[in-house]
Amino acid sequence: MTESFGGGELPPGLLEDYLRTARAQLEFLDSLAARIADHPEDADTLTEFRRETHKMRGSAGSYGFAEATRVAGEAEDAAKAWLADPATGRAARGRSASDHVTRLRAAFGTALDRLPPAPTAAAAVTAAGPAAQVYLVEDDAALIELFEYGFRSRGYRFHVFTNGREALATLRSVPLGGASPLLILDVDLPALDGYAIFDALRYERPGAFRTVFMTVHGNEDEQVRALQSGAVDYLVKPINLRVALEKIARWVGR
Repeated sequence: MTESFGGGELPPGLLEDYLRTARAQLEFLDSLAARIADHPEDADTLTEFRRETHKMRGSAGSYGFAEATRVAGEAEDAAKAWLADPATGRAARGRSASDHVTRLRAAFGTALDRLPPAPTAAAAVTAAGPAAQVYLVEDDAALIELFEYGFRSRGYRFHVFTNGREALATLRSVPLGGASPLLILDVDLPALDGYAIFDALRYERPGAFRTVFMTVHGNEDEQVRALQSGAVDYLVKPINLRVALEKIARWVGR
């Protein structure tokens, strides 16, 4: 039995796994809001708040929580403004951050309260290998889990990276077969962003990968920038898994 969710068919348990991740994210955001209230000028805390809300902005809608994606986007934009101008809303930052977290929790409705007990941990299954058809570079665990389910359901060999610098180090030397594998590349990554990875590979291994960028910033300028730089296409978060899988099938030539 599967659940119809987020525009695609997801197996029982995948939604619950995401909601557990979201609940942990909200608890972490609560702690960050408290730190912001005590130290509204602390750039490290503001950066953590921006990054965590950025992740939720990209993943919540992919699992069907569109309102949570919208609120997370507002919270991320607020954190960006605080980082850009130390004087912007300084006195009210803690209250604002806490309000955003409260609204985020409300956007999930009662779904977080209805979670069944967590299952016993099991060994992770990896479908990685030197002949991978798809390489995914993404630091959001919830989106990685969604894509991994999709890749396995379609029989793709794949490899996942969560850090930009580590991804580039491997992609520089990974053995390639006859067809260029697909590289799905998140733009906002720790250590090294997606465009820096793409530029390095385009210079060092021209034509080795068919690259698709992925980000929450789907405005016209961003999409044109990606396409003009040589990317095959552009995926905008939140992700509709069914649509993404149909596109991927064409990008890998299946």
